[in-house]
Amino acid sequence: MDKVRIGIIGIGNMGSAHAMNLAAGKVPDAVLTAVCDLRPGRLEWAEKTLGDEVQRFADPEGFFRAKAADAVMVCTPHYDHPPLAIRAFENGLHVLVEKPAGVYTKQVREMNEAAAGSGKVFGIMYNQRTNPLYQKARELVKSGELGEIRRTNWIITSWYRSQSYYDSGGWRATWSGEGGGVLLNQAPHQLDLWQWICGMPVRVRAFMGFGKMHDIEVEDDVTAYVEYENGATGVFITSTCDTPGTNRLEITGDRGKIVVEDGKIIFYRLRVPERQFNREYRGGFGEPECWKCEIPVHGQQTDHVGIMNNWVDAIARGTPLLAPGEEGILGLTISNAMHLSAWTDGWVELPIDGDLFYEKLQERIRTSTFKKDAKNVTLDVSRTY
Repeated sequence: MDKVRIGIIGIGNMGSAHAMNLAAGKVPDAVLTAVCDLRPGRLEWAEKTLGDEVQRFADPEGFFRAKAADAVMVCTPHYDHPPLAIRAFENGLHVLVEKPAGVYTKQVREMNEAAAGSGKVFGIMYNQRTNPLYQKARELVKSGELGEIRRTNWIITSWYRSQSYYDSGGWRATWSGEGGGVLLNQAPHQLDLWQWICGMPVRVRAFMGFGKMHDIEVEDDVTAYVEYENGATGVFITSTCDTPGTNRLEITGDRGKIVVEDGKIIFYRLRVPERQFNREYRGGFGEPECWKCEIPVHGQQTDHVGIMNNWVDAIARGTPLLAPGEEGILGLTISNAMHLSAWTDGWVELPIDGDLFYEKLQERIRTSTFKKDAKNVTLDVSRTY
């Protein structure tokens, strides 16, 4: 079998890491053949680090015209993920986009439609789906072992970022450059896992601090409350302000509770389901007998390399994708709903009003008074890349 030729558009932090993994042979059935970046300095890095056998392009159109790849990884700032993915599909390429899928659902829906019409393999870099902990948690929920979900709580505040991190690029932490803060940059992984394990909520109420503890204009502190179709509730808390932070997922069901934290899953398993106990018990005060069990988890988290190998296997052999690109819209829908709730100070029903979200986002871009050093700005929202 010929190796799948991979190109990468955007060789910043993540793109260069993916390039190095490919160059090191960590994806055996693929070969890195091309990279693309607007910044001359990054192309110089590619020449020195990757060698002449990897073609270099200073703009996406040149990359597409050259037909130097069978598949492309899109690793640019967020706004550019959908338009570049669409151009790739139009040019007959398979696509793997970095998270998030985009900034707003209208844009991502267009990308999904282009993917569906292309017949190409479309993945998203949700590398946390390779974590056996979350795979096992999902199995416990989907199998019915936990019973019907009653409550979900995720505290994910282990995303601490310093001011110097935000100052490292002009596109960071701005409405025009990044489209959001912790919800768009750090927490998309947990928003995806939350819905992957527990399903989508039906309405959201969120509260946010915008530049609460940093000199930025986007959110760095979020507390959101959601409701599910069956009446279950959930809370999602995330921040880049807290240190030390917490990463703890709790899911309570009719048959007990699981806690995912510190690399373990603890299952507080009820011997009798709560609803059955509630109907039958006649002793006044009392609770169902509960067994505290540590669930065995096997396997190793393969992270970005695992997603890349799975994507290449899907291209070469038709292997099912662990993280289909079309599913990127789900976590983004929750994120957009949280933003819209905070902006309008009210409840937001899902599916969201994509036009209203886009309108409110554009208002923030137009009225922004937050300026960064112009020499650091690498992206204008009106540009394709």
